Amino acid sequence: MAMIRPFCAIRPDPEKIERIASPPYDVVDTNQAREMAKDNPCSFLHVVRPEIDLPEGTDLHSDAVYQKAGENLRLFINKQYLVKDSEPSLFAYTQQIGDHTQTGIVACCSVDEYDSDVIKKHEKTREDKETDRTRHIMASSAQTGPVFLMHKEKQALNNLVSSLCKEKPLYSFTARDQVTHTVRRISEPSRIQELVEQFEGLENLYIADGHHRSAAASRARKEKKNSNPNHTGQEEYNFFLAVVFPASSLNILPYNRVVKDVRGLSRGDLMARIGEHFHISPVETPKPAMKGNFCIYFDKKWYQIVYKSPDYNIQDPVMNLDANLLQEYLLGPVLGIGDPRTDERISFVGGIHGAGELKRRVDSGKAEIAFLLYPVLVEDIMKVSDAGKTMPPKSTWFEPKLRSGLFVHMI
Repeated sequence: MAMIRPFCAIRPDPEKIERIASPPYDVVDTNQAREMAKDNPCSFLHVVRPEIDLPEGTDLHSDAVYQKAGENLRLFINKQYLVKDSEPSLFAYTQQIGDHTQTGIVACCSVDEYDSDVIKKHEKTREDKETDRTRHIMASSAQTGPVFLMHKEKQALNNLVSSLCKEKPLYSFTARDQVTHTVRRISEPSRIQELVEQFEGLENLYIADGHHRSAAASRARKEKKNSNPNHTGQEEYNFFLAVVFPASSLNILPYNRVVKDVRGLSRGDLMARIGEHFHISPVETPKPAMKGNFCIYFDKKWYQIVYKSPDYNIQDPVMNLDANLLQEYLLGPVLGIGDPRTDERISFVGGIHGAGELKRRVDSGKAEIAFLLYPVLVEDIMKVSDAGKTMPPKSTWFEPKLRSGLFVHMI
């Protein structure tokens, strides 16, 4: 059973929504955040990237940074940039870019269900990143960024959400990246109950993006529970902020790779080594056609490479993934990339930047070879999660990203 729970959201003053809403903390660095927020005192970047309000060079993991996050959130509430709903609600959150539209339900989900794997994972988390998010939650007494969840197809739930999307929006605006964000509040008790019952019919939810946020919610709950002698299990810290989408509606872009050097291999030797497991042909327009297809950029030219052996190991869903094939048969044995999580010779480029960014990095001399992948299928992510396994690092790039500052959950 998958549980969702309405909550009293802290959310933007409608008059300031476009100035408050910001990119998530993990898609902009400090310098980018400082530039984006410099003339905007109500940008939510002041909460999710609070170091921008401290002297340059401040240690990003110092106590001062987390304290500033809490101070700025309280300031936003005191100045009524953000206001608190008086009654618990759910929300329908629609994102649209070009021809693509996706609508998810904003709710609180259960930390217990995260801990017990009712909410399934596909990514290993890093302790330092978990600690960073946990400290941010504890210092601000809030979850300031939602976890991006998905569920398997359920037509009755889809139909219910579609009917809710006919209601008048609470917010609707188009951000700088041309994504239109539309939010509808669901406060009528009977409508809330309908949604809760529909979700109860789902066996599992799946993390699409936000593994560190959800792990941090679990760690924060443990800290809060241990310090509360009257713990009941119904306190707000037992639940975490999420947006839950039908998996079939999501748009996944590839996570591409660039490698600093080819270990001194000549063009002929490199192509011969690649040719041991892949068919190679030059292409004018780089675009992998299907799973098992890749495009590489090397020596000012694009090539398509196709894995020679289509007999994927169907017993292990991880072996089916293109990122794994590339690692096992090319990046590791040919280029010497042992562990892509730690090897400094490899970098990852989100698919939103396209083939042009890969070409630019190689032509600039920052890398010697680039790899353009085919997007992971959402079905493959769920198969890996169901098997209790993990995806290779940097396998998926979900687009569009959830906007920060639209919803805050106080714990």
